[in-house]
Amino acid sequence: MEDFKQRLYENGYFRQEELVFWDCDRDQRVRVAALLSRLGAFAGYDYDARGLTHDVLWANREVFLLSRAALKIHICPRAGDVLDITTWEAGPKAAHMRRNYEMADQAGLVRVSARTDWILVDPETRKIMRPSAFASKPLMTSDRPLDCPETRKITLPAGTREDLGTREVRWSDLDGNGHLFSGNYGDIIWDALPGDLQIQTPREFQINYCREAVLGDVLNLKGLRSETGYYVEGLGSHGPCFTALCIF
Repeated sequence: MEDFKQRLYENGYFRQEELVFWDCDRDQRVRVAALLSRLGAFAGYDYDARGLTHDVLWANREVFLLSRAALKIHICPRAGDVLDITTWEAGPKAAHMRRNYEMADQAGLVRVSARTDWILVDPETRKIMRPSAFASKPLMTSDRPLDCPETRKITLPAGTREDLGTREVRWSDLDGNGHLFSGNYGDIIWDALPGDLQIQTPREFQINYCREAVLGDVLNLKGLRSETGYYVEGLGSHGPCFTALCIF
């Protein structure tokens, strides 16, 4: 058995990980939730390796929260696959800090690529700050190409929305920031999808995290099928908490 490798670059971080049964659905295909979870995890690994742990950033009153994500699944990873996962910063854009990802197999084929937008927040006041206010380290940029759609604001088109039920935020949903963990949205969405879509492998997936959902919040889930794909929206008491687009 060989140890999995990891490397820290000037702008980026690389680590090998094996997909286990927990990461995958009943057909042993990787769950969108597992991919979303790794977006947050690898951003954390990168900063941890530079001494900027969650505790350090919290003490500095500077934390990044995921705002948007776009995934492209080129070849669906499966249980037992070992992935070479690389992440790097892609520069600020307006109020967002961008970070990209590639997940490749051991033959070097890119299985999944992703783009993310993050917002800088004071964890005590929840005030959003400009990326230029981040003082813990210089923010990096990159012109490295990536075969993945750009993140964007997702708006449901006109049409009749389906009622997909409700989902209460539970204790086990919460992360160290005290809100619904960004990866868990993938499972919430897939549990709500119509049955004919649940069994399909998505080609692309996009999500906007609009408002924090905390313990006890109840999300009213709405869906809409269009030529573009299937839209899912989670509505809280103060408006949308998330909007997602699944393309099959």
